[in-house]
Amino acid sequence: MTSVLLNTSISLIIWAFILAFVSTMALNIIFRKLAKLGVLGNLYSSSVRGGTPRGIGVVPFILLSVLLPPRFNELVLLMGIFAFLDDILGRRKIGKSSIEWGQLFRGIGILSVICLGYPLMGPSIILVALLVQPLNISDMQPGITCSVVILMSVFTVLSMFIIGIPVLSESLVFFSPIIIAVICLGYAPLDYKGLIMMGEVGNHAFAIALGIIFYLLGGFIATFLLFIATTALIAFMRRKYLKQFLTRNLGIKNPCFGDYFMDILTGGGLGDLVRRILLGKKQIKVTIPILIIFGFRRLLYNPYAPYRYNR
Repeated sequence: MTSVLLNTSISLIIWAFILAFVSTMALNIIFRKLAKLGVLGNLYSSSVRGGTPRGIGVVPFILLSVLLPPRFNELVLLMGIFAFLDDILGRRKIGKSSIEWGQLFRGIGILSVICLGYPLMGPSIILVALLVQPLNISDMQPGITCSVVILMSVFTVLSMFIIGIPVLSESLVFFSPIIIAVICLGYAPLDYKGLIMMGEVGNHAFAIALGIIFYLLGGFIATFLLFIATTALIAFMRRKYLKQFLTRNLGIKNPCFGDYFMDILTGGGLGDLVRRILLGKKQIKVTIPILIIFGFRRLLYNPYAPYRYNR
């Protein structure tokens, strides 16, 4: 029985990689052909690297929705559906408001995942849902999200070895991070080359999947610690770009790692929308050294204020 279970799990891992690799290659070809017919809309960005299919992350989304443990996979499915709507509609405004359809669907997706997952995971589901933000920001550069997903999945597997989670008796728990890693490895080659974009459907699905394995590793404490570690890893990987962005675009002089961390944690359209709601057009100037170290200049930076305080 033990041998059969192990062989089945290994076969599943192999097939997950093959399906991810072949499906990604095939969907890339299909999207490029459809783009020539002008029917893809926001799922093809002609301005990025000479033309790049967007939303290819639908492949890992589908595989994760099927292969992760029962009930947990429903969380990935729910978030992925709203994320794909975000990909399709892009940054279109809702009527005459300043709110974008993408912001709305992402917000609804996050709240829906929290509601569905709370009976299953308790308060940990809040951190799992919020992991969408860092993974979404990481997907702005080719290969960053893939690297983060693979590294954190491998770390989780090693941690399960260390704390002694039984490999066979808890097969679905132990093999979940391996499944996530091999799906990402199958998808990743074209992403690393910058030939495809994962899109919200991909990075959101991977975000929820990572959060799930963090929870399976050690409940709320593990979820919280690895949430912080994942955000810090993304900030470290994007530090060179973030230094230029914060200095040139936001006027934050001599940004520190705390600013990078806060940009990953709270940047992007959804974070800016929250700032607009809370701050209006007010710009808060941060001068206290300890708050500067911890990134409060970026945290409290309001893009809707009439001026940027560092210029």
